[in-house]
Amino acid sequence: MSENLPAPGLLARARLLAAPTVDASVVRGLERITGRPVEQGFSGAPPEEPFICVGATLPDVLRGGPLVWFHSVNAGTDALLSAGPWPSGALLTRTVGRMGERIAQYVLAWVLADCQSVPEFAAQHERAEWRRIPSELASGQTAVIYGTGRIGSAVAGLLRACGIRTVGVGRAARTASTGFDRVVGADDDAQSLASARWVVSTLPLTPATDGFFGTDRFAGMGGATFINVGRGATVDMRALEAALHTGAVGRAVLDVLPEEPAEPGDRCWRLPRTVITSHSAGITADEDIVVDFAACWKAMAEGRMPDTAVDVGRGY
Repeated sequence: MSENLPAPGLLARARLLAAPTVDASVVRGLERITGRPVEQGFSGAPPEEPFICVGATLPDVLRGGPLVWFHSVNAGTDALLSAGPWPSGALLTRTVGRMGERIAQYVLAWVLADCQSVPEFAAQHERAEWRRIPSELASGQTAVIYGTGRIGSAVAGLLRACGIRTVGVGRAARTASTGFDRVVGADDDAQSLASARWVVSTLPLTPATDGFFGTDRFAGMGGATFINVGRGATVDMRALEAALHTGAVGRAVLDVLPEEPAEPGDRCWRLPRTVITSHSAGITADEDIVVDFAACWKAMAEGRMPDTAVDVGRGY
């Protein structure tokens, strides 16, 4: 990835392009950071001069030009990388901002709702039924979190603050990582899954994670609640449906789906004990885009690789 670090001189003379959908407040921020005007809209032939681009997608017309750096306004870059070969030598960075905090709060909210039987009480309310349901303590229970990057670590840190034991699942086992009590490799997750009360996925979509959660992993969850805030296509939905029916998965909270938006007739709406929240757990704020772009700009000016740089070979 280091070979894609643009030279400061190249950054200094590159044109700055932004997608038409980039908000005016973001455009003003980009101009303030770089000291040059932003050109919005892509048309005609690709630029002949080196250029920087900010947006959600990289149009085909720009893939053939001398792209120096593309800053994605989103955290996920799977759609960008699956649209075609990534331009040789171009740096790709992504926006994370405070998304980790937002997603961590989302996960904690559903964990506590689980402990307080919020879905059951809501159903009782609709039936005008009065029945006491005992609450459950979150402290002392285990959450297994797939993905140990910035978002997974933020989720783990907030859950751990509530006394929940956090086990991270990453590419390789480690003694510990930020927010986690323990980190195991993806091939050694069976024991952790068996003890989990909650299983949280923050995984990106890559060739290695496509359909990652299938029959075997769901079968090993032992009734845990499954929360997906990563990417929808990491889940085999038929396998999840079967696991919900057998009780191997006690409940599911899905912020992401393989195909979005889900049509009204999609069978996902009929999954038992499942809530779908329309990809809303970590909506990117305009401020996030500007702050992360500024951090990338500063890092490259100092000859450092930005923290949010994407390894295009791995896909994250």
